[in-house]
Amino acid sequence: MQPRPNASDRRDTIDLGGSDLKLRGEEAYARDGHTARTLLRESDLRIVLIAMRKGASISEHHTDHTAAIQVLTGHVRVRFAGSVSDVHAGHLFVFEAGAPHEVEADVDSSFLLTLGWRDKA
Repeated sequence: MQPRPNASDRRDTIDLGGSDLKLRGEEAYARDGHTARTLLRESDLRIVLIAMRKGASISEHHTDHTAAIQVLTGHVRVRFAGSVSDVHAGHLFVFEAGAPHEVEADVDSSFLLTLGWRDKA
């Protein structure tokens, strides 16, 4: 068995547009207005593609890791206690670990959620 390559040795290419279209065709998207697919899962990094229909929301939650939302298409609002951040296509929004937040799509939207943390190994 060959050893798994380090992230720095990766040469993967992911078709984000094609992946977005596939997500929008899934039952969960039709039912809930949003769905997600993990594109990369490493010990220190996770990248998730999320597609949301206009008006859909992801209820309040938090992450224990530093996070970034990179909007690919559309416009989402990230709500924190007492504040709202509008994130449009082509923009990157970074927020700290532990901050309770919710996400709402102003229009049909897709974004990459990137979570990073120190390797615990």
